[in-house]
Amino acid sequence: MQKITPCLWFNGRVQEALEFYTSVFKDSRVKGVTRYPKGSPMPEGEYMTAVFEIQGQEFMLLNGGSTIPFTWAVSFVVNCADQGETDYYWDRLTANGGSEEQCGWVKDKFGLSWQVVPAGLDRLYTGTAEQTERVMQAMMKMKKLDLGMLEAAFHG
Repeated sequence: MQKITPCLWFNGRVQEALEFYTSVFKDSRVKGVTRYPKGSPMPEGEYMTAVFEIQGQEFMLLNGGSTIPFTWAVSFVVNCADQGETDYYWDRLTANGGSEEQCGWVKDKFGLSWQVVPAGLDRLYTGTAEQTERVMQAMMKMKKLDLGMLEAAFHG
């Protein structure tokens, strides 16, 4: 059993969110669903919780009712192997009402924040002060991170 499981509060749409996240992330699986019983604050049979896993990380979705929106204060980082994988997750997480944000951040159609990060970005911040400043300046102009352009900035 996982010690800590992020629980994401939704106003309805738990079933839709479960289907979305398990379709975006290839190595994912549904672990369980509970439904509201008769006499509860939500319609009988509606999803109450859903537990799923993405690459071994467990998440819970909760249909808590009333709107409590997601904020930038919590995001999930998607560490991508290469630019192709960066493009894949960027495109899927912004699809159908998601939004592209600055510096590799996206909000999905539910308003949940993700950081889509290509492998190798961290090493571009270990160079000289001039190199890291060039990388930062280049990144500040980007929405989706382009590792090739960031590497070019690093090398001047």
